[in-house]
Amino acid sequence: MEWITRLNSAINYIEEHLCEKTVDYDEIAKLACCSTYHFQRMFGYMADVTLSEYIRRRRMSKAAVDLQNSSEKIIDVALKYGYDSPTAFNRAFKSVHGVAPSQIKTDGVSIKAFPPISFKITIKGAEQMEYRIENKDAFRIIGVSKPLHREIEKNFEIVPQMWQNAVTDGTIPRLAGMMDREPMGMLGISVCNEENWRYFIAVASNHEIDSTLEEYIVPAATWAIFSGSGTGQSIQELEKRIVTEWLPTSGYEYGNAPDIEVYFNADPQNAKYEVWIPVVKK
Repeated sequence: MEWITRLNSAINYIEEHLCEKTVDYDEIAKLACCSTYHFQRMFGYMADVTLSEYIRRRRMSKAAVDLQNSSEKIIDVALKYGYDSPTAFNRAFKSVHGVAPSQIKTDGVSIKAFPPISFKITIKGAEQMEYRIENKDAFRIIGVSKPLHREIEKNFEIVPQMWQNAVTDGTIPRLAGMMDREPMGMLGISVCNEENWRYFIAVASNHEIDSTLEEYIVPAATWAIFSGSGTGQSIQELEKRIVTEWLPTSGYEYGNAPDIEVYFNADPQNAKYEVWIPVVKK
């Protein structure tokens, strides 16, 4: 229950800071006792909406109430909820409610209400999840990487395009030929410390590299490792189940290390893979 209490403390922080220009993602994550990256992943999986979209909906929900029940000007309400531009506020408001702020007091106009989220543990079905806990020493990976955006939903285009490019430009077979240590699979690694967020397509290897490739040392850590198979979509479903079903009652919480996906074959319709989640005992 401590884990759920932390999440709800993070939600309370968001509510208290909706009238600021930006809501501090790092501070939210500290309240949940995890990294900014991992909090955004957890939130998205548990709430079925991204953190940035949730904050936008809450702001527009409160803005609608303010406009309906007061004589505040639209520009003042826009500034109150962090919008310097009336145009940007109008666009955000209309995307949530389907009407412009100027129409809010028109008889018969419907608006949407998005109450604050409250997390609680819910016992779901009995579908099993197989996993193992392993302590692993640091290991070297080599591959290609790109910066990740601090709002993780903006990476939903970056990462798939990286994989597509790696297939078409020959990077995947090249890396596969250099793989010479465990884990023996193609790796997708999200390295998201506070200073530098990057995504790697890589392999574990001791090979020398030229300037076209990069290296990174995955730190020693304890990993919860889950096996799966199916399409590319199925790995997302497994990751959601890990966060929403396994993690809350596991006795573990996120550790300070990258998330790793290990792909053991190249068939996107019948992939064999593992998901590695860094964990520490609560």
